[in-house]
Amino acid sequence: MTGSRPENMRAAVAEYVAALHRAYLAQADTFPPAVRGAMPLLAAGPPITVAAVGARNLHLLATREGLGPLRGQEVEVPGTLPGLDWTVRFYDPVVVPALGLLEEADGPAYDGVRSALGVGTVVYHVVAQPGSGLTPHHAAHVGSGLASGHSAAARDFETIRSRVRGREHLVDELAGAASAGLPHAQALLAKAISPHNAEVAAAADGLDPDSIRRALVTAVGGRRDWTPRPPGAEATT
Repeated sequence: MTGSRPENMRAAVAEYVAALHRAYLAQADTFPPAVRGAMPLLAAGPPITVAAVGARNLHLLATREGLGPLRGQEVEVPGTLPGLDWTVRFYDPVVVPALGLLEEADGPAYDGVRSALGVGTVVYHVVAQPGSGLTPHHAAHVGSGLASGHSAAARDFETIRSRVRGREHLVDELAGAASAGLPHAQALLAKAISPHNAEVAAAADGLDPDSIRRALVTAVGGRRDWTPRPPGAEATT
């Protein structure tokens, strides 16, 4: 960064987001087209807005929810790369007073930040440290990691979908809930997809999206060496 003035900080954050998205796109280019198309940041839908929220930590929330027109001291910075457009909107306790009430001494207040903004669904929500943490190098690591995680999820959902005949619509809803960052919805849908599997039930009760998805993949036969269940065999999913 070139200084601590607000415009310099906003420029640094906007560049960090651009570097994150650049790395995400570069990683996505290594995947098949159908996988890329299912990745939450690249899938069709409303425009992406990245809320840059300054609390004790710097939160970056990408969402497809509309945040309304600019009001008061709100500021936004547009960004674009081939295949992806977005807008960064900046929030702090002056703009959203509820942010000043958040306690982050023991860690980032992910839910509190979302609640303060009124955002219910996110494409990603990451935390960066102002200053030395806002580097393109760090952003590239975060972007590549997000892309890898999103692509793995897309492949897993396709695996699950191919093996639960008659429940494909539930898997589609599960993938949508995962893209939107709705863990409770994912838990309910997982139990509906695999109602008789104890591991799926346990993962759903834990509300961890990755654990839920992995448990479902295992319940339907795993990622490899799977053969369909013989007709009349007892269902375990």
